[in-house]
Amino acid sequence: MTTMGTIAGLQRLTMQELRARYAELFGETTTVKNRTWLFRRVAWRLQSLAEGDLSERARQRATELANDADLRTTVPRAERPAPAPECIQPLPMASRPDPRLPMPGTILTRVYKGQTLQVEVLAEGFAYAGQTYKSLSAVAKAVTGAHCNGFLFFRMGQPGGAA
Repeated sequence: MTTMGTIAGLQRLTMQELRARYAELFGETTTVKNRTWLFRRVAWRLQSLAEGDLSERARQRATELANDADLRTTVPRAERPAPAPECIQPLPMASRPDPRLPMPGTILTRVYKGQTLQVEVLAEGFAYAGQTYKSLSAVAKAVTGAHCNGFLFFRMGQPGGAA
């Protein structure tokens, strides 16, 4: 069987069979659970055995490149930002956090399963059925019992939408 035929046959192997093939080719066991990685390693090994490995010149060049590379062994630490001078005060936000939302005090209306829902937009959240919610999605979940996008549920930004 050709190398390509052997490699194509690897696609049909189970994970356990691929691990056994890996152990046979590399002389050590593996507990890898990533099928793609395992398949590629076994296929590479089969190909290198059939067609030859890297030339000595290629190995030397790879070693040179690896020695010249700046390899990191640890994740770089994030630098702490310099403390802001005390005289600078943060500017208050000029607009609402989400431009899709109407002004506070607006009543959003939606008919859902024959019932008319009314939600009041607050400065920080939404009022519905005597409770305050942080988002329209939270209101929609309280109404439907399932998570859904609040903007879509209340038809925000669509012609003929609520408000």
